[in-house]
Parts: sequence; C-alpha cells; structure tokens
Amino acid sequence: MLIELRIRDFAVIQDLTLPLGPGLNVLTGETGAGKSIIVDALALLLGERASSEDVRAGSARALVEGVFDVSSRPQVLQALDEMGMASDDGLVILRREVQAEGRNRAWINGSPATASAVGTLGAGLVDLHGQHDHQTLLRRGAQREILDAFAGARTLAAQVRARFDACVEARRTLASRTERLRQLEAEGDFLRFQLEEIQAARIEPGEEGALQEEAQRLSHSQELAAELSRAHELLYAGEGAISDRLAEVGRLLTRVVRLDPGLGSLQEMVEAALQSVQEAGRAAGTYAADVEHDPLRLQAIEHRRDLLFKLKRKYGPELQDVLDTEERLVREVRELRDADDDLAALESQLDAILEEVVELSARLSRAREGAAQELAQRVERLLPALGMTSARVEIALLPEPEMGRNGAESVEFRVALNEGFEPRGLARVASGGELSRVMLALKTVLAEVDQVPTLVFDEIDAGIGGTVAHGVAETLSQVARHHQVFVITHLAQLASRAEAHLLVEKGSEKGIATTRVECLAGEDRIHEIARMLGGDPGSEASLEHARSLLASVE
Repeated sequence: MLIELRIRDFAVIQDLTLPLGPGLNVLTGETGAGKSIIVDALALLLGERASSEDVRAGSARALVEGVFDVSSRPQVLQALDEMGMASDDGLVILRREVQAEGRNRAWINGSPATASAVGTLGAGLVDLHGQHDHQTLLRRGAQREILDAFAGARTLAAQVRARFDACVEARRTLASRTERLRQLEAEGDFLRFQLEEIQAARIEPGEEGALQEEAQRLSHSQELAAELSRAHELLYAGEGAISDRLAEVGRLLTRVVRLDPGLGSLQEMVEAALQSVQEAGRAAGTYAADVEHDPLRLQAIEHRRDLLFKLKRKYGPELQDVLDTEERLVREVRELRDADDDLAALESQLDAILEEVVELSARLSRAREGAAQELAQRVERLLPALGMTSARVEIALLPEPEMGRNGAESVEFRVALNEGFEPRGLARVASGGELSRVMLALKTVLAEVDQVPTLVFDEIDAGIGGTVAHGVAETLSQVARHHQVFVITHLAQLASRAEAHLLVEKGSEKGIATTRVECLAGEDRIHEIARMLGGDPGSEASLEHARSLLASVE
C-alpha cells in the first residue's frame, strides 16, 4: 500500500506530501490546479522516462519519493532481500531524481538502483490507469495472468512454464550431445588410433626419471667401476687404507684412556668414524663389483626414451600430459561406444517432458476456456452502470503457432463500446475515460485475485454524470474493499465516498506558480463537495445537498 507520496520541485509543485490510507482516496480540485501533475510524478516513479523539463523553474533537481507498506507482501520482501535491499520495518521507499541538466538517478530503500529496477518494483505495487503507457491490463501478458488468476490456474500456469523450460533445456542437451557425438564420430578412427598408440607404450607414471638415471649409470659404467674400486682401496682394502689408520688411532686411544678416562668420548668418536669408513669402503667395493656394462640394455633404454619423447611431442609437452590425453581418449571412445544408448535415453527423457507439457497445457487451455466467458460476462454486466449500456466484452484465446512457455494460446481482452461494432483489443480503445471504466469493471471482478495492492485511476469520470456517476462511485467503493484506490475525480458522488479526501489548489510562491494539497474534513469537505456539485458553492442549498450526499454514504 502506498502510504505517502512526496514530490519536490516537479513542474509547478514546490514541495508536496500526500498522505494516503487504505480504501478509497480521492484527489479533487479546480481544473488546472495540478492534479494531473501529481499523476505524472507518480508515473515517473513507476518508470516513466525522465525529462529535464519536469524540473520546476529555478530548481536544480526534481524529486519524487513513494513510501510503501509491503509487510503483507512476502514476495516483495523476498525480492528486496535478493537485491540486497532488505526492509526491516516492512517499508520500501522508491525514489527518482531528475536534474535540470538532464541526468537522473534512482534509489530503493536508500541504495542506488536503476530507474528500470525502481519501475519494475513499483509496477508490482501500483497499477496506474489513465495513461496508456502505464496500464498493466493493456499488456497481453498481464491479461493472460489475470485470466489465469480468475480461473484459479496460477499454479498450473507456473507448472507449464517450468516444464516448458525443462523441455527447452532437454532439447538443448540433446542437440549438444548429438553434435558432440557427430564430431566424435567424424574423428572416431583417429581417436582410436591415438588411444592404441598411447596404450601400446604402457607408460608408467614417473618412469621417465627412472630411465634417465639408469641410462646415466649404464653409459658411465666403466668410469663408475674404476672410481669406486679406487675408493674401496683407499677406504678399506688397500695398503695404508684409512680404515687401518683409524684402527691404529683407536688402539692408541685405548691406552690413553687408561691414563685419563675423560678422553673416552674422543675414543668413541674415532671408533664411530672407523665403523663408517669401513662400511663406506665395503659399499664402494660392492658397487664396483656389481657395476654392469650392458650395451644392449642401454640401447633398449634409449629406444624407450625416444618413444616417450615422440609421444610427448605429439600429446605433451610433458609425460603427464600424455597420460591425461590417454584418459580423455578413453572417455571419448567410450562415448562413441555408448552413443546410441545415450541418445536414446535423452530422447526418451525429452519425450516424457514434452508429454507433460502437452498434458499440462491442455489442462491450462481448458481452465482458460472455462473462465474466459464467465469473466467476460461478469465484466459486461457491470458496464451499463458505468455509462456503457451497449458495451460488449470478449476474452479471446488466440492459438499460438507453436506451444510456448505460457501454454498453447495467447489471451486478448476485447471490448466493443458501441452497438454494431466488433470487439477490439483494449489497447485500441481511444477514449481514456471509457478505457478507465472498462478497467474499473475488470478490477471490480478481479479484485479478489489481482495482486497489485494500489490502483490509481485518472480520467475515470470523463464525460459522465448523474446516474452513471453513482454507478462509478459504487463500483470504486467495491474495489476499495480489496485494494487501496487513489482516484483523481470531478465527481461529487465519488468524492463523497472517500475514506480520505485530498484537495489540490494552485497558488504562487515568489512569483512562481505552485501547487499544494490539503486533507479535507468537516465543513471544509462539505464546501468542496458543494463546489463539485455545481451552482453556488456558498449557498445553503448547495451545502445542504453536499451534507445529504455525504450522509447517504456514511
């Protein structure tokens, strides 16, 4: 619900705050007082294109701000939370700013936003009637949603959309899979050749390093044998070997320790060194004796290394890349082998989803067919009371060339306002007043299912009076039981039924025209109703007429 509309430096409005309440709110005033400008400001908030011409003369910027109570609308609160603009108090504040040099900005709950985001959110909160660009019911998509709501088929329509989207995704998956397998099939022989080539090599992880080490040993086997034999001699086996000399030092220290036991640690170090040298010497001898000079093995290793090098050049650059390629080729060859089964499974899945879409769409079509005529008849029955005695209403279900995410047909609300004419789409109805009354009749029927909480009607009383005026007033009162309704009117019959009556007056501020709004009650409201009734607003007859009109609806 819109609880407050704030307008500053917009057109002739300097600073204006409109407090609005639940039920029926009316805005009245003399022609030219600025009532339509208030609607223009609200339209700006709902996404209308901004213009520097909207800025009041002498001002740097124009501001329009709407405060909405959305505490009873969890879907709006969730949308705000997803946008990172959560509301802790159940309020949402939309704001548009237009600068004199042409730039414009927008905010949602104090956070910068795009004008389109503000407009999108606002469109779910306010339905503005009177200006074609902002009439939700002129859009076929909205008409379809309203019919579905009236038919109690919102959940069914959502299921159709969900399964259709799943069908589209299944088709995309099948097409992608088919194309993928087509490409693999075109390369099938080559893929199998590559896999056989790599698998024939029987590559072991890490073998490249081991081959390099073995090749190094074999290619230097004679040098290794000679050098390690020399080391064996020096450390352990030769005359005057280091181990013999250390043994001699050990015997010397054995005698010394008897004289000074404190030298025991030195003796231990020498004994440990002797053991290490002996062990190293024996190991060098063993290695020298076991060194193998095997030209055939070296040749085999070089052949193996050449093979790995060629594989790396083709599938590398590293050996691990070759192994990774092998894994990929195994998967792709398996894909080719299982292609028929995979495609059959995807086609079966698609057929099942498509069958669901067809069945759900058929159910949705039946629900729409059953509701379309009833909705049209109920709306049509309301139109005579709104001054359209010859009007006929039709809700057409137009088959689509192909089934879509919204079912098998589009929906168009049509009306013929004069006898002898065929019904035409609502968007082609010329008169703003007549169009607003058609919308009012629809809103009356749809009041319990329509999700937009605030309805704004402009031009709804154009060219009507007398009995029709009473009919319009009664109809709006019915709608206001389910929605907040904001009406700009010249009808005293309508104004007299309002829960909140706002008067727009034009004045002057420092030589510049300005508009102000006053909340009316008591005698002030009686005088305004008397003015709207015509005649002399100050005469006792007019005032008594106004009192009786107000009393009749209390």
